[in-house]
Amino acid sequence: MDARGKVARDTRIEVSIAQVRRGKPEEFQFIHYRAFESVSRLTLNRPDHNLLNEAMLRELAAGIEIAGEDDDTKLIMIDSALKVFSGGVDIGEYTGPRVFQMLDAFQRVFTAMMDAGKPVMVVVNGPAIGGGSELAAFGDLVIATPRARFAQPEIRIGVFPPLAASIFPHIMGTRQAMELLLTGEAITAERARELGLISRLVPEDDLEKTVQGLIGVITSQSGAVLRMAKKAIITSMGMSMRDGLKASMDVFLNELYKLEDSQEGLRALVEKRKPKWKNR
Repeated sequence: MDARGKVARDTRIEVSIAQVRRGKPEEFQFIHYRAFESVSRLTLNRPDHNLLNEAMLRELAAGIEIAGEDDDTKLIMIDSALKVFSGGVDIGEYTGPRVFQMLDAFQRVFTAMMDAGKPVMVVVNGPAIGGGSELAAFGDLVIATPRARFAQPEIRIGVFPPLAASIFPHIMGTRQAMELLLTGEAITAERARELGLISRLVPEDDLEKTVQGLIGVITSQSGAVLRMAKKAIITSMGMSMRDGLKASMDVFLNELYKLEDSQEGLRALVEKRKPKWKNR
């Protein structure tokens, strides 16, 4: 096929991707979406190993976007209904022209996680392989048990994980990211904690208590201020220290300080009382 034909093929793929409709939670097949109190919980449920196909990724992205737009939601939680967090991408959908749709669906998930004005907490109580490991890595908070293990084995089938290649160096440094991506070897939850891939490592028996405790602490804060804090962190990623500080201060002075809750927090501190958040 000549260059002109190739361009036409890619254009058709891009058009089909752009026309994908965002589904509603009640229509989801592989993601169980529940909104309660100040939490939106998205549970992966595609037996037997939560292999990520395009439909599942589209649902996950839509769920995150919906939660991000929900004024009552302060925290987005992603977990699994199975013994495996995720076995990675469904290889059956990751070949030929379908790779374009799959990568678009994948990128939409991670863009939604970064763009959501709410913290995203990922709970891993089992293996997180390939795309599952990348999904955990993009969480703002990652809680795991010793049952978890993480691996990016793509190199062994002649590809590399593009999302892990971009986020892992930020999390653990270039050399450690190189080792994981170039060897494809699995690591334990303990090693993942040492590398900064997970936030907390807790015994399985303590998982629910730990998760509920963190939910309570985070959702007791102002939703508007949580959004500003996440924005400052995400905006500063990849910048030099000087530029990152400037970006963070810009959010603080020009956005955070205009919030009603920011002023309420300061008044409450002076008056020695608990703040009454309006989440705006």
